[in-house]
Amino acid sequence: MSRLGAGLPGKAMAKASLATIGSFLVGDLTFQYNPAEFSLSKDADWTNPGAKLERQWPKPTFNRSNPAKIRMEILFDAFPELFGDVTADVQKLINWTMPGPRDASGIERPPLLQFRWGASQAVLGMSFYLESVEAKYTLFRADGTPIRATCGISLVEATNPAHRQNPTSGGRAGLESYILTEGDTLHSVAWARFGDPTYWRAIAEFNGIDDPLRLTPGTRLLIPPRRAAAALA
Repeated sequence: MSRLGAGLPGKAMAKASLATIGSFLVGDLTFQYNPAEFSLSKDADWTNPGAKLERQWPKPTFNRSNPAKIRMEILFDAFPELFGDVTADVQKLINWTMPGPRDASGIERPPLLQFRWGASQAVLGMSFYLESVEAKYTLFRADGTPIRATCGISLVEATNPAHRQNPTSGGRAGLESYILTEGDTLHSVAWARFGDPTYWRAIAEFNGIDDPLRLTPGTRLLIPPRRAAAALA
């Protein structure tokens, strides 16, 4: 029997996945095996001038907060399948390191991804781009087709933290707000706030949005309470 933590039995283990969001909806990648571990790192840039003998140590000054990074290994294994081949899954990761179509300003943007794993809130609401992929093929059929591979990947945060968890500002009392950034959709906002992308309808109705496909970065959305969202969804 599988367990979901704290000794509580579960019927099935939640599958981890990478999901495309925004305008790059080209399909998700559900992991065949959940990662044994993943690392989340974040650092800040400070100016520390050091101490002079005749003066008190000056206080460091903040310059910027650098994007968070996730690193993990993903195992692909098609050994049990008669005509198994892990090439397509590995290629999907490699394709995500390439830019999509140019936007209206002529700039090439990377596909935006979210790392999702059941009810985990470790990186909830954070969007990433795929910085690097290192694939190691370890098992092959007689004709050379790879049937097992381990991929080490590095994801870099593409979400402005100030926008990810914005408190109420300039909106109705008691309501949270969210400022749309490039690549956001109502589905991704609903997933980040409620853990359920189907709540996008509630956010659209609550904000009087008629066309959810025409969203402008910088728009402030009001996020209804969960109970109200459930009634509107």
